[in-house]
Amino acid sequence: MKQYSAAQTRDALPFPALVEALARTAREYAEGAILCPERSVVPAPGSSTLLMTMPSVSQKLLVTKLLTICPGNVGTDRPTIQGQVTCARAQTGELLFSLDGPTVTMRRTSAISLLGVRLLARGPVRRVLMIGTGTQARAHCEAFAALYPDITLVVRARTPDRAIAFCQQQADLPLEIRPEQPHEEHFDVVVTVTSSRAILYDGPPDPKCLVIGVGAFQPDMIEVGPQIVRNSTVYVDDVAGAPSEAGDLIQAGVNWTDVQALASALHTPPPKGQPVFFKSVGCAAWDLAACRVLTE
Repeated sequence: MKQYSAAQTRDALPFPALVEALARTAREYAEGAILCPERSVVPAPGSSTLLMTMPSVSQKLLVTKLLTICPGNVGTDRPTIQGQVTCARAQTGELLFSLDGPTVTMRRTSAISLLGVRLLARGPVRRVLMIGTGTQARAHCEAFAALYPDITLVVRARTPDRAIAFCQQQADLPLEIRPEQPHEEHFDVVVTVTSSRAILYDGPPDPKCLVIGVGAFQPDMIEVGPQIVRNSTVYVDDVAGAPSEAGDLIQAGVNWTDVQALASALHTPPPKGQPVFFKSVGCAAWDLAACRVLTE
């Protein structure tokens, strides 16, 4: 079985191919052709460390992500999240390869945001506001650089100095990235990529601006305010996981029967003149999509 390092995993998952694989996988997942049971999270006794397993299967592939999450590693030279995505052939059970788990998560998460942009954005995308400066923010910068290299990406952080430092760190990317300035003009897309437990973006929803919430993946987290959520057409990447994970939607008290799967936008565009909010929570099916880039 071939084992891919973090750098090799990154190189093996170019964003154009990954977005295409996600579009196909999202459709098949919605149709029931891909099975993706709820993730399992087990705490280690007497420790803050968690063991997380996320399986997904298609007709051809058996994929499992295994992660260890160790908050006690913060401030040390050991990463907080470690793990692998293993891929096997469904017909024979043969183990084909393993990918670096955190790298797969970073790239497929930002790629599903870019699929959301492709399916849900109103008109040409020229200006994007990104709120957050962590590792997922870097992954989103790389994704936009690969698929929308002509845009201006504006960064909002906790402090102006942090935004400046983050933008300087992205100087290697072929993309115009700069800190947010006062009185910015209209944005075509707003993306939030933090672990905030306080609202970061709210106000009257704009039918011309797609809002994407990525970071609030627990019920007590929130990035996008209820005013936007309640007055927008809402899409999620995973309708099964969102009711227990999508903090923005949970705290807004959405009617879950009104929430649509992103896969539905593959064949039916969002209604005209209506604001759109896309909430990403992630699921193991997107790891399977990453494996498809290498195998199909």
